[in-house]
Amino acid sequence: MGTQDKHIDQEELLASETDILRGLLEAATAAQEETKTIQISRKGKVLFLFRIHPLSEAEYNDCREKATTYKKNKRMGGFRMPEDTDTARYRSNLIYQATVDEDRKSVWNNKAAWDQLNVLSGTQLIEKVLLPGEKDAVIEQIDKLSGYDLDEDDVEAVDIVKN
Repeated sequence: MGTQDKHIDQEELLASETDILRGLLEAATAAQEETKTIQISRKGKVLFLFRIHPLSEAEYNDCREKATTYKKNKRMGGFRMPEDTDTARYRSNLIYQATVDEDRKSVWNNKAAWDQLNVLSGTQLIEKVLLPGEKDAVIEQIDKLSGYDLDEDDVEAVDIVKN
């Protein structure tokens, strides 16, 4: 391999590294900026709107942790072991966490609504206001934004990488 060949390989490597860096930065930025507007309607009437954004894996875990009760296991040296996860609370935590900050303040942290509906937190308001099917639909959208519901093109790309 001549000197010119080494020079070309280095240029290709640098170009490739630049492309990789650009792709990584674009993927990170796009994930943070993507939002979707959720419309809650009943009987053909729009009741309210709010925007959601993708959640990180750590945020999903944090929401589950907040909905899980623990018990010390004496046989395991007193370690805390998960006892039960309140699924309804977990789902409300996901919706609350995924709501864009501005909308979280005006919708879920609306103190007047808290007083009227006798709740003490945004997640309790979610539990009181949204029907189970509505929560399912919102969580499905959160999962899609967060990359948990890949379409066929994305799955095909993953399969190619695995092989």
